[in-house]
Amino acid sequence: MGGVNTAGVRAEAEIRARADGRGGTALPVLESRGPLALRRTRGSGATAHVSVVGAMSGPHGGDHFTVRADVGTGARLRVGSAAATLALPGQHGGRARQDVRITVAAGGELHWLPEPLISVRGSELAVHTHVDLESGARLVLREELVLGRTGEAPGRLTSRLTVRVDGRPVLDQEVDCGSGAPGGWDGPAVLGGHRAAGQLIVVDAEFTEKPIMPDVPADGLAVLPLSGPAVLASAVAPDALRLRRLLDRAPASFTPASPASA
Repeated sequence: MGGVNTAGVRAEAEIRARADGRGGTALPVLESRGPLALRRTRGSGATAHVSVVGAMSGPHGGDHFTVRADVGTGARLRVGSAAATLALPGQHGGRARQDVRITVAAGGELHWLPEPLISVRGSELAVHTHVDLESGARLVLREELVLGRTGEAPGRLTSRLTVRVDGRPVLDQEVDCGSGAPGGWDGPAVLGGHRAAGQLIVVDAEFTEKPIMPDVPADGLAVLPLSGPAVLASAVAPDALRLRRLLDRAPASFTPASPASA
């Protein structure tokens, strides 16, 4: 991959969610710097809602964005974004980086549901989402990658997702696609000619007693149980709209295995 341009923008955002002792969730830390802005929005029940708002376009080549979220015991947090993120070429070239660091304590719950990440022609972005969960934490995380805008060739997009429960790896996978990526990314074993790919991972202690069956509930959608306990739904689609529809329907296909097959 290309070299990192140190002339880019550095931006950081941090969220800390804690049980407020009254059945709700407080946000003692909600800080953002640079082009990342965090906004608390109207929540529901015990869940606090936060939206990540881009105060300017990007990330551009050479930028480095970091987002941290920490959910304490008994806290419930839902994080989304105000709009899709566009990975754009920078004025001075180079690769952009985006790091997401997530920790959830036992008894905490996080729904991490950003809008799609779109790789624009000429851009180069490496994303690493690293999640550490304690046993008994619950996670729902969605990632959606779109290669190019309508009628446009994509840039280079590398995304790695690492999920650990009590320090044990549940999922560690990387997708490298677009202009300049190693050959085969567009072949039948990866995207199969599609331009949108995504995944939904759910970590829930209930899957220990009720493991989920593997399934292919729709064309382009596959459900795979993981150790941890967790379930991964992976999807490919011709566009972002179809991708979202596939991932939205995935939880309905989480069918518990029969005792004989578990």
